[in-house]
Amino acid sequence: MTDLNASIRDIPIPERMRGLPISSQGYPIPWFVPYTRDGAPVPQAACPIKRLRAGRIGLCWCCGGSLGVHKAFAIGPMCMVNRVTSEPANHRECAQFAVRVCPFLRNPRMQRNPTVPEDGKALPPGLMIERNPGVVLVWITRHYHAFRDHDGGILYSLGAPESLSFFAEGRRATRAEIMESIESGIPILREMAEHDGKDALTQLEKQYAQALRLVPQD
Repeated sequence: MTDLNASIRDIPIPERMRGLPISSQGYPIPWFVPYTRDGAPVPQAACPIKRLRAGRIGLCWCCGGSLGVHKAFAIGPMCMVNRVTSEPANHRECAQFAVRVCPFLRNPRMQRNPTVPEDGKALPPGLMIERNPGVVLVWITRHYHAFRDHDGGILYSLGAPESLSFFAEGRRATRAEIMESIESGIPILREMAEHDGKDALTQLEKQYAQALRLVPQD
């Protein structure tokens, strides 16, 4: 088996994720990753079949195991505002490990790779904001519900959080970093809301104010 990447070697892998294969770059390959016909993983993509299975029967997006009472969603600050995400839930430990080791989430300067092999092509449901937020949070909740977007894709509306953990560059994020990520992203949501009319914009402003109350003070 390939050794872990040196940058994450000191971060313990959760027990549920220890059976995952290790990529040639030295990172655990999440359960949701699709594979090409030749058996090569496509780490920048997500398998649509696994996406459906995870949502329908309550499987962890990272390790593929059954979820318990608490569900952990790894989301960006804009998802904290509208409380909607396209990715299924995780175990708490799996989500917290993922936000600390994922190269995209650890490096604010890394951009999404739009080029994936044919076998891995599958756009996530909803309107994805094409940016690296710089900050990611683990939203722990007992409740959520799935719904379909206008194109038939499945999205998840998040219940009230029981706990929140903010991360930047694989460590705890500062309030300044969290606020910078929110303030740089909210204009994108406002532009989207403007297309839906005055009521949508009013609702967004209420959600924005509610999200700001969740940001830690120190």
